[in-house]
Amino acid sequence: MRKSFLFFDTVTNKVDAKGRVSLPSDYRAISKELGAEIVCYRSLTSPCIEGCCEDLLDKLATDIETSHDFFSEEQDELTNLIFGDAKRFLSDSTGRITLTEKLLSHAGITSQAVFVGKGRKFQIWSPEKWLEEEKKIRTSVLAKRPSIRKEGE
Repeated sequence: MRKSFLFFDTVTNKVDAKGRVSLPSDYRAISKELGAEIVCYRSLTSPCIEGCCEDLLDKLATDIETSHDFFSEEQDELTNLIFGDAKRFLSDSTGRITLTEKLLSHAGITSQAVFVGKGRKFQIWSPEKWLEEEKKIRTSVLAKRPSIRKEGE
């Protein structure tokens, strides 16, 4: 049985002039343990970068193919925006990846990047945009008080 790996924590790291940023050490460990590269693409719903290990994108490809007609416009749009935008990142000997200008620009990242664990994936935000987003999320959750249902309920 395969061990489950989840991305946790919120970590802020410096981004240098060449777009290099250190992956949090736990994220590097997950990538190494799985033997999978980190993949990033522009979020479809937020001004941030989405990141995960390649196996999650493999699952996403299967989910898109089974839930949409193969030649549908919706499938074309999703696959173009996700897979056409995705890039594999190998970390260097110090654990850094070099984010592309397209990714940095989309997220408004300049000198610092905030890594936000989201379970099987993570996001990378500019510190200012993450503070706004986190406040919005906390306000929404407090107002809605969501619950998690057990399987079978």
